[in-house]
Amino acid sequence: MSPQVTRFLGDTPLRVFFRLLVLSFIVGLVLSALDLHPFDIFRFIERWLERMWSLGFEAFGDALQYLVVGALIVVPLFLLSRLLKLGRRREDDSR
Repeated sequence: MSPQVTRFLGDTPLRVFFRLLVLSFIVGLVLSALDLHPFDIFRFIERWLERMWSLGFEAFGDALQYLVVGALIVVPLFLLSRLLKLGRRREDDSR
């Protein structure tokens, strides 16, 4: 195989194939032990998306509110840390 494919996969394609095969088998065993089936997972995701849609995107409004509240704390702290770092650089330059 070409070096680009190997670089993309992180190893030779055959090794990656066998690694994925073993990992898939282990995950399949664990999911069977937990009595979970792939279609149950897909149905759960589908129901969750339908609930988000039926909320009329209220969840996104809440997320935006959390973003703004968090930014009120994070942005000033970030600016303060940058200003303090800038002050330290000037002291180091003057020596």
